[in-house]
Amino acid sequence: METPKVFESEYRFCLILWEHEPVSSGELVKLCREQLGWKPTTVYTVIKRLSERGVLKNENSVVTSLVSKDAVQAAEIDELVEKKFEGSLPAFVAAFTKHRKISGKEIDAVQQMIDRYRDSHKDHNKDGNKDSHKDSHVGGHGSEEDSSGILQGKEPADD
Repeated sequence: METPKVFESEYRFCLILWEHEPVSSGELVKLCREQLGWKPTTVYTVIKRLSERGVLKNENSVVTSLVSKDAVQAAEIDELVEKKFEGSLPAFVAAFTKHRKISGKEIDAVQQMIDRYRDSHKDHNKDGNKDSHKDSHVGGHGSEEDSSGILQGKEPADD
């Protein structure tokens, strides 16, 4: 099932829901007034809209999510990479790191994620080569380091 689109103001609402669920719609009205400055009619409209799209359910005035925060965030990142970086994960990372200072601790955390991903996908390689999957998760684009050592998305060469 594809994760329904959650727009920015809806996402702020969902953050409150995820933190407090299951929660009564009356309590959500109170929380949204305090944290977002919303009127009750706005809260009920958002509940109805998100319910219709399958993001949450409202049964007997108790609201619970049907989509996790992780799923919404992953769908948003996937959309961003597809739309702005032509599906190239290396191009996304290059753009991200070009304008943001990254601490050694953050680099280590990302490296650990990459290592876990690589380890969990070793058995999925057809030819048994550990690196045979290296371009498969970047939207079909190859990657190449530029002079700064940052990966740049490149079109694969025609063989």
